Amino acid sequence: MKRRAFIKQIGLMSAAAGYATAFPSCKTASVPRLSNFAALKGFNLLNKFNPHHQTEFQEQDFEIMAEWGFNFARIPLSYWCWSSENDWYSVDEKVIKDIDRVVKLGQQYRIHINLNFHRAPGYCINRDDSQPVITNLFEDEEPLKACEFHWRMFAERYKDYSSKYLSFNLINEAPSIEAAKYDRVARRLITAIRSADKDRLVFIDGKDVGAKPLMTVTDIPNIVQSGRGYQPFLLTHLRATWADWKPLSEVPIEEVRWPLIYDGKTYDKDFLREASVNPWKPWIEAGGIVHIGEMGCHNFTPHSTVTAWMDDLLSVFDEQNWGWSLWNLAGSFGVLNSGRKDVKYENYKGFRLDRQLLEVLKKHL
Repeated sequence: MKRRAFIKQIGLMSAAAGYATAFPSCKTASVPRLSNFAALKGFNLLNKFNPHHQTEFQEQDFEIMAEWGFNFARIPLSYWCWSSENDWYSVDEKVIKDIDRVVKLGQQYRIHINLNFHRAPGYCINRDDSQPVITNLFEDEEPLKACEFHWRMFAERYKDYSSKYLSFNLINEAPSIEAAKYDRVARRLITAIRSADKDRLVFIDGKDVGAKPLMTVTDIPNIVQSGRGYQPFLLTHLRATWADWKPLSEVPIEEVRWPLIYDGKTYDKDFLREASVNPWKPWIEAGGIVHIGEMGCHNFTPHSTVTAWMDDLLSVFDEQNWGWSLWNLAGSFGVLNSGRKDVKYENYKGFRLDRQLLEVLKKHL
């Protein structure tokens, strides 16, 4: 497909914030211009990320994001929050109603909601030793059918919400598998969604854990591919206990600076372009759109390193007109209650605010 035809076919939406009038919830509202899509910038909200510690979504989070000028909230969901590994087709309506609420809060505060299956039947990037998953979404038919069921349920439930307010992000960080296997799953899930809601905007995480585009889907309209901002990994995941890479626990914290020099290689702004932008060029050249669904830096990395790195990373994304979403709003990667030991926090609405990091983010709105 030629570039111009593909761009015309995609017909994507843009940021909700900044418009003079509130958008209606019906899907007959006109679709904003493609060029405005990069304006979608915000945070991941983790209330339904961990089924063992799930909480209700808080309106205060939306008040804060809107006050700061952000307009995008990615919502990583574990289907275990409302269903079960032992009964894929069970649905806890009480939990679903809280997801209803976050969708409504997005519309109320003009913040685009991006629902993401962080855990789907048959797959999650994070292992849970208390409940091992023995099926494979990318190999087995039964978990794929179950995943179709859950996405179709959400599609039917929210079909009256405009894609200006709501999009679906199929699967968080698919593994490094053959493109054909990922393509099969993505197409099945998109078909399930659009059987109930034919125009829903869909995000597809890039292949190889979000690192590069799935190039087989250029024929599918109304899709975005979602990338990541976690390079260099030593800097972003220093002392992250869940990441299985020895240098993360061994390299002295004080040696992690920006630009970073490690093992004879320099990691700087040029490296960020090479690692975070160059792999996406084939997709961009085909007319595709990229949005960075996750980025950020764990709280053991020196704060001065984090802010310098973040400023460079967002400058690189600015060059590409890419929107982005920090992992997370509140937590070890976030601007609220991050637990960093080298930050002078500001008391803010009951939180401990990292004002300096927030100002770096706001600089790139």
